Amino acid sequence: MAVPDYQSIMLPLLEFAGDIQEHSIRDAIEELAIRFKLTDEERRELLPSGTQFVFDNRVGWSRTYLKKAGLLESKRRGYFNITDKGLDVLNQKPSKINVDFLRQYPEFIEFITVKKKKGNNGDNGSDGEEKTPEEALEYAYQELRDNLAQELIESIKSCSSKFFEKLVIDLLLEMGYGGSRKDTGKVIGGSGDAGIDGIIKEDKLGLDTIYIQAKRWENTVTRPEIQKFVGALSDKNAKKGIFITTSSFSDNAYKSAEKNNVVLIDGETLAGYMIDHGVGVSKVISYDINKIDTDYFYEE
Repeated sequence: MAVPDYQSIMLPLLEFAGDIQEHSIRDAIEELAIRFKLTDEERRELLPSGTQFVFDNRVGWSRTYLKKAGLLESKRRGYFNITDKGLDVLNQKPSKINVDFLRQYPEFIEFITVKKKKGNNGDNGSDGEEKTPEEALEYAYQELRDNLAQELIESIKSCSSKFFEKLVIDLLLEMGYGGSRKDTGKVIGGSGDAGIDGIIKEDKLGLDTIYIQAKRWENTVTRPEIQKFVGALSDKNAKKGIFITTSSFSDNAYKSAEKNNVVLIDGETLAGYMIDHGVGVSKVISYDINKIDTDYFYEE
């Protein structure tokens, strides 16, 4: 089954705490993963940022919502237990607990009202109710990033091949290859390039040279194109090459590149690198997301 949304976890989590014992959030995650029969792959599913497991995040937020409604409480960091109010809920044998169910509690109403005043409408709408606040933020960021990546690719395709070759060198320099454009980045291009569009030093000391092929294409790059590039590298006695395109590569192209020490960068990956290294983009606004430092509040 798919990883359950955080509201589907609420009742099982409260039932888990129904033994009136104190439990750690880690034990709850492990127990609920078994209850929901999650596979190892589902357990390893990450948020878009890659910094946290989706299931762990959802269990954490389920606990937060139940605490805000007064059904659970925490007497020490990392642990929780059920309250008398929580036991009363279990005695009612509800078929499910979700945001609508929790709205019967004034303290929960206060909690979500504060959220709305701050502009977080994460509990409105069916899709929003399936995502935790962190997920909603990360998926919104990912959507913005994907749209920006698409705009970048379209912009690159509208530029000249010469500009694209220069862009590639700019990007590789920003990624830490070589030192400066004057010393290490060189665009070759032209009819006599023999399949090589650019040269860049692997490091600032110039210990090795990397040759570049840059194709501003619409069509998929196939194995014959990789073989031509490998041949050009051989003519230069080169050991390393990078083939960059605005389109994509076929499976056979990837296999050929792997055998010949050639790195392939498709349009999607190229746009991602440009965003990460600030090439062709400018920052509009940024947000710092903090979490509580539990060690700070720890008392011996």
